[in-house]
Amino acid sequence: IWAVLPFMSGVVGADLNVAVLYIAAVGSFGILSVIMAGWASNNKYALLGAFRAVAQLVSYEVPLFLALLFPVLLARSMSLSDIVAAQQGNWFVLSVPLAFVIFLISSQAEAGRAPFDLLEAESELVAGYHTEYSGMKFGLFQAGEFMHAFSNGALISILFFGGWNGPGVEQIPLLGLLYFLIKTFFFYFVTIWIRMTLPRIRIDQMLNLNWKFLVPLNIVILMIFPLVDYFTIGMGTYTRMGIFFLTNLIIGLGALEVARRIDKQQDNARVAFPVRPVAVPPQDESAGADAA
Repeated sequence: IWAVLPFMSGVVGADLNVAVLYIAAVGSFGILSVIMAGWASNNKYALLGAFRAVAQLVSYEVPLFLALLFPVLLARSMSLSDIVAAQQGNWFVLSVPLAFVIFLISSQAEAGRAPFDLLEAESELVAGYHTEYSGMKFGLFQAGEFMHAFSNGALISILFFGGWNGPGVEQIPLLGLLYFLIKTFFFYFVTIWIRMTLPRIRIDQMLNLNWKFLVPLNIVILMIFPLVDYFTIGMGTYTRMGIFFLTNLIIGLGALEVARRIDKQQDNARVAFPVRPVAVPPQDESAGADAA
């Protein structure tokens, strides 16, 4: 992924015109490593942990990749250099804040960080897919996880916060590298902050959040956003940004209200039809003794 990230103006390993598509492809390699690690260790518990890890990673790739489309639509390009250049004085987070929130949550789950750290939770299936690994192999798993979180911070800074853009970059291009690293380290700090703050959630809650909330919300935004973008062509930059932000705010509040009502209906259903324990008939101790 770092091969296509622009560190500063004109400094990028490979300025691909399909860099976003490249990121989506390369970002899926981690799933293969997880399932192969769990299977190759010849441990049934590690294999079960790998199955669950793959279910989580594949699920959260859907809203993650859908959120990648919004910077592409705003910049009219899949090149990361063009996306950064299009954010001079107008960060995309102000136009599509919902896409940023979805990307942040999905990237947190993709990296296996809390509260989505069921991949290797000590309270779960023997610490997950790397149960049988120790020493340098275990260290490489941990290093890859921390590097994944750091890469997510770099992607967020480039896609939604202008990357190397900042005051004085035109006069001193080296400042772009400083701005890029500051933004990247800030979002890495946010990742660790969330990890130390929020409690771990269950696997069913994790998948429900993805398939029943994030994915439908992302699809709704993806259907409405191009229409708003088309009908606001020709308006000023800040006018378009305000309309985009207001549209995201209305959709976000509507989604939260719908989720609140559905949750309330489910609570009422549980109250109306409570789950009653099944009475187990007492066993005859004398019959058990005779059988023994």
